[in-house]
Amino acid sequence: MGKIRGLTPTVIALLMGAILTTGCFHGGGRHKPIVPVAVPRELEKVTLPDYRVEPPDILVVEAVRAIPKPPYKAEPLDVLYLSLATPLQDNPLSGLYSIDPDGTVNLGPAYGGIVPVRGQTIAQIKASLEDHLSKTVKLNNPVMTVTLAQSRAAQRITGPHLVRPDGTIALGTYGSVRVAGMTLAEVRQAVEAQLALYLLDPEVAVDVQTYNSKLYYVILDGAGAGQSVYRLPITGNDTVLDAVSQITGLSAVSDPRRIWVSRPAQPGGCHQIFPVDWKAISECGDVATNYQLLPGDRVFVGSLPAVALDIRLGRLFAPLERMLGVTLLGNSTIRAVDGQNQNGGGGGFGGF
Repeated sequence: MGKIRGLTPTVIALLMGAILTTGCFHGGGRHKPIVPVAVPRELEKVTLPDYRVEPPDILVVEAVRAIPKPPYKAEPLDVLYLSLATPLQDNPLSGLYSIDPDGTVNLGPAYGGIVPVRGQTIAQIKASLEDHLSKTVKLNNPVMTVTLAQSRAAQRITGPHLVRPDGTIALGTYGSVRVAGMTLAEVRQAVEAQLALYLLDPEVAVDVQTYNSKLYYVILDGAGAGQSVYRLPITGNDTVLDAVSQITGLSAVSDPRRIWVSRPAQPGGCHQIFPVDWKAISECGDVATNYQLLPGDRVFVGSLPAVALDIRLGRLFAPLERMLGVTLLGNSTIRAVDGQNQNGGGGGFGGF
């Protein structure tokens, strides 16, 4: 016990020094807070630069114009517009007709049912339909209007597209396009250039469906019992107050006086550390330190020094207390056994 009492002041001093000097470290020293003059804050926010696509963002692509290069041959899932100039009474033949998976168009029972059209050009489809109506339905010189209303090409292009780890998106049978690091306008141009190999003057619309690549982080120190890290998507309008609200507030061991924002910098660059006055933000509505968060920012929430000291002292002395407890228990057990043996032996000799 004397050794423990002798070590306690030294240990406490070391732990207190470690706790009081915790902060942002790099190499062998601690960075002092560096707050540039023009830092965006609440009420003084800035718009972020053009969004650049990165894995694993999800893009949505809409085919505005996807016309196959001529001569185009019809395939299943294509949609044709058909119109008969002189239809049967009370049975008009006009509208959109989809080519079924078996390559046929169903004109309905009044017009003889299905007609094979797969692999035919628009002119050939027109001739096939007119011949079918003339021979099967017995129409006199039927005149059909046939146009391609929707190509299967648009169905293959339209929809969500995940930016894969290699930075590309898949366009089905039209190949893949590398889009990582591009703005949306550049992505649209790249997609249209790829589709132009197969389609006639393609036009698409591109937008971001899910923003997955631009993030900021909230780190809660657990007072020596680990740290909790929260990974949150950036919206372009986030502040320190928003970040804390996303994790349902500070924890029981968080120190409101030890919060700061760390902004990443290139190796060897100037590190930016923005101290946060949480009480002023939350209680007074002061926006001076309610900084707007940018992609990659870290909001660090320190822990209460007293709680950290208690946990660290507990970890330091717990093994010693266990060892001491085992020693005391062993000594007391040995003494108890010796006492029982002495008492039992004395009683036995007395009996003789």
